[in-house]
Amino acid sequence: MTSQSQHQAPQPLAGLKVVEFTHMVMGPTCGMVLADLGAEVVKVEPIDGDRTRTLLGAGIGFFPLFNRNKKSIQIDLHQSAGAAVARKLAASADVVAENFKPGTMVKYGLDYAALAETNPRLIYASLKGFLPGPYDHRTALDEVVQMMGGLAYMTGRPGDPLRAGSSVNDIMGGMFGAIAILGALIQRGISGRGMEVQSALFENNVFLVGQHMLQYAISGVPAAPMPARISPWAIYDVFTVKDGEQIFLAAVSDAQWNTFCKTLGFADLGADPALKTNNDRVRARTTLLPELGRRLQEHSAAELAQRFEAAGLPFAPIMKPEQLLDDPHLAATGSLADIALTDGERAGQTVKTTLFPLTLDGRRLGVRLNPPRRGQHTREVLAAIGLGEYEIDALVAQHAVA
Repeated sequence: MTSQSQHQAPQPLAGLKVVEFTHMVMGPTCGMVLADLGAEVVKVEPIDGDRTRTLLGAGIGFFPLFNRNKKSIQIDLHQSAGAAVARKLAASADVVAENFKPGTMVKYGLDYAALAETNPRLIYASLKGFLPGPYDHRTALDEVVQMMGGLAYMTGRPGDPLRAGSSVNDIMGGMFGAIAILGALIQRGISGRGMEVQSALFENNVFLVGQHMLQYAISGVPAAPMPARISPWAIYDVFTVKDGEQIFLAAVSDAQWNTFCKTLGFADLGADPALKTNNDRVRARTTLLPELGRRLQEHSAAELAQRFEAAGLPFAPIMKPEQLLDDPHLAATGSLADIALTDGERAGQTVKTTLFPLTLDGRRLGVRLNPPRRGQHTREVLAAIGLGEYEIDALVAQHAVA
């Protein structure tokens, strides 16, 4: 599953027990962060399983990506016996995380106020669409908050709002929830008491576009969508080159501009006094970029990449996600790991997944547990909180757990 070096990675959260009542992306991301860091994370699924197990298209990778290193238990919260088991499980936890609609957990006695009465050390993470306020009754999705939070406006062309090409708010909202949990754990170590922490998709999105909000607040000039923005750098663009290939090239300082011109043999441009400074070149972009585009068409993308890498200039090939599975840098840095799929037609097959993008003590945090099968750990988890075999059999017989 993973290399020996990944098995030896530090697990700073080892011994921490997390119970997550989560679904889709935001909540599972929060749990994945804690699980990757070594926590025991128990994922509570409904009797028919997490719905992301059966998604198609762009959703097919949700469950295997965000639910590794977790254990699965299936509980029917609608049954009183099931809800009682869930409360007993939550009572054994250091951290409970949930991302259901406001008020949902109250119905089952699984809200923070109810659980904290018997476990004041509990840290409870509520991962929502909106923080408490006028919008908190709305149903939020990543695309919803990208539209209402200005990100889709900034990403698309003028008049054509476009969502970002990843579940950025779901993923980052889960990460911010994990950051809040880590902060609460430190505070608990000082005070001995837990707390409720919250993270939300909309507020996460607003944080992401904060730079553009500040641009307007400071300058009084509204930020233009990224495809139409006034770039602060003259050369910072995708160019179409020989044989219709594309490559991103940049020169963001006067020194880089001089190197750019020397590298490509554009001595006339480098000597032009009208292009001496970055701001001069920004003002000349309407004529400079077409001229550069014309000249660069004589070169292939591979040749330009080789020249720019040798010169230490910024460049990037235009890659597709599937190409990254064979990226030599990702392979060399241990950024990809094997997992076994548990659902769908490819259940049991091994595929590559991306790891959390950091190192601890020079090591990557690897895959200790494959994404779990539905209810794979139900008996193990229930036995660990004190239920006997006959009690578990009875709960299974009445479909309160599975």
